[in-house]
Amino acid sequence: MAAPEDRADTGPALGGTRLALPAVAPKTGVPAPGCPAGGEGEERPEPAFRTLDRFAWARWAEASGGISAEALSEAWVDWATHLAISPGKQTELAWKAGRKWMRLWSNWVMSAVGSDRTPPCIEPLPQDRRFEAEDWQREPYRTLWQAFLLGQQWWFNATTGVPGVSRRHERIVEFSARQALDMLSPSNFIATNPEVLDRTLREGGMNLARGYAFLIDDLLRLATDRPEQDEAFRPGVGTALTPGKVVYRNRLIELIQYAPATETVHAVPLLVVPAWIMKYYILDLRPENSFIGHLVRKGYTVFCISWKNPGPEDRDIGFEDYVHLGVDSALEAVAAITGQDRVNALGYCLGGTLLAVAAAAHARNGNGRLGSLSFLASQVDFSEAGELSVFINESQLELLEAMMWEKGYLDQKRMAGAFRILRSRDLIWSRMMREYLMGERTKPSDLAAWSQDATRMPFRMHSEYLRHFYLNDDFAEGRLEIEGTRVHPSDIELPVFSVATERDHIAPWKSVYKMLYLMRAPTDFVLVSGGHNTGIVAPPGTKKAHFRRLRHAEDEPVPDPDQWLAATSPRPGSWWGTYTAWLARRSGGRVPPPPMGRADAGYGAICDAPGTYVLMR
Repeated sequence: MAAPEDRADTGPALGGTRLALPAVAPKTGVPAPGCPAGGEGEERPEPAFRTLDRFAWARWAEASGGISAEALSEAWVDWATHLAISPGKQTELAWKAGRKWMRLWSNWVMSAVGSDRTPPCIEPLPQDRRFEAEDWQREPYRTLWQAFLLGQQWWFNATTGVPGVSRRHERIVEFSARQALDMLSPSNFIATNPEVLDRTLREGGMNLARGYAFLIDDLLRLATDRPEQDEAFRPGVGTALTPGKVVYRNRLIELIQYAPATETVHAVPLLVVPAWIMKYYILDLRPENSFIGHLVRKGYTVFCISWKNPGPEDRDIGFEDYVHLGVDSALEAVAAITGQDRVNALGYCLGGTLLAVAAAAHARNGNGRLGSLSFLASQVDFSEAGELSVFINESQLELLEAMMWEKGYLDQKRMAGAFRILRSRDLIWSRMMREYLMGERTKPSDLAAWSQDATRMPFRMHSEYLRHFYLNDDFAEGRLEIEGTRVHPSDIELPVFSVATERDHIAPWKSVYKMLYLMRAPTDFVLVSGGHNTGIVAPPGTKKAHFRRLRHAEDEPVPDPDQWLAATSPRPGSWWGTYTAWLARRSGGRVPPPPMGRADAGYGAICDAPGTYVLMR
């Protein structure tokens, strides 16, 4: 989709990133921008044999589903060889297996002789709801699911704690073994699932007929590339409904200014920087659970970046372009429209990482435009970045780069598929059982529709991001350079409000917590119930919502996260009210609302929110 004519882009020229890379980018053979002529840095055409390698790797990526089989096999060989020479570990596993089977046998005997109230010998984890139905308490299904969970527990013991296995390989083996076992769960098969059997008998097999129809419809959708998103939740129709205007556009972002909902507003505006990996409207779903709408109703002047869904023409946009064309250009527009010298900023997920890098660069060059920083499920230290980092290694990155090299971007289906794999038990196998075996279509929801509305990743930016953050952790270790200057989280001295979620599989809360060790800033750390998305989108009135809060001064020692968690009682309710109160103290007095855009400064209203970039497929 071509952007309509609008205000000229004042950002830096594209075509080459300014991120500090080696003279030759890792394993690409492409000279980094600015290399001097002559010697090793002399620009030269990419060798034909390198092109052949990339073509071959791209074909291999298609065949392997984008997963590096070499990295998997290397991890499993490391595990198997070290287990083979560890008689103590082998003996321990044999002892554990015998003990588990004795527990299972004893439990079955007690249940068989009529002890109906005999507790199971193993309980599912709190988040595992596969066996909670009453039908699973009948024999033989009761013994079947207990045997499965005991086996899953044994495999966890078998894949961890083997002497000599590297930590990275151990994580790969444990993760892949867990994924395979989740696929083999008795809940996934007709013959071993009492819920499916009972439904089939009651309906004469019509549930399976409906499930078959659902399967055919899904396969046709995949074959024809038909969008999965429910039109009822399309941005501007059922979601992203907070009134506003697009007041700035460049080749990477649209900037939305939201219309005031109060007679007066806080003087200091708020800029929201969402993750570019998904569409921005996770923070503006329906009116009743819109975080942006909540802030507007509380009297804040809110601006939000809407990232463009990049295409092949954007292959050379780099991470530093996201800093300048994204955060810096938006801050310039917000300041010009509101007339304020200071702007508060909030980053969500990867948008928070980007905001932290921009803030560190501002601190280095003396730019005092930012007033405070808020982070939602955002990491600045990636040394323990959760299960998403399990397969981030040279082999996997080479495979991803070959895939992106052909198209100029990483297809959004690959990214959405990666997130589903992280929660395959809930997002793949349980859904398939419910839809294809029980014959029940998953009810559409705004959050589910948003999660299917992924974006593409530009070749250069995504490669740089994975290498500099997930693979090498350059920002936390002080190696990341912006415009030739090294930046580090310790450069940030602004007040910080950081939110982490208890069950986050993308940004684990202890990884987010490391922000307190790295920043020289007064920080309010809040740990909230829920997962990466559900914990953030938790408006007042959310059932069972709770949070814990830590107020940390920059000159105080950081408490151990586990000890702090054990010593802090959760507060019931949503964290939104606590945040707006914190933000109010850093947003100045109440003033009349600023104009919706400023045409005289080159920021006139272009179109209504949610804009055009969010609709790009």
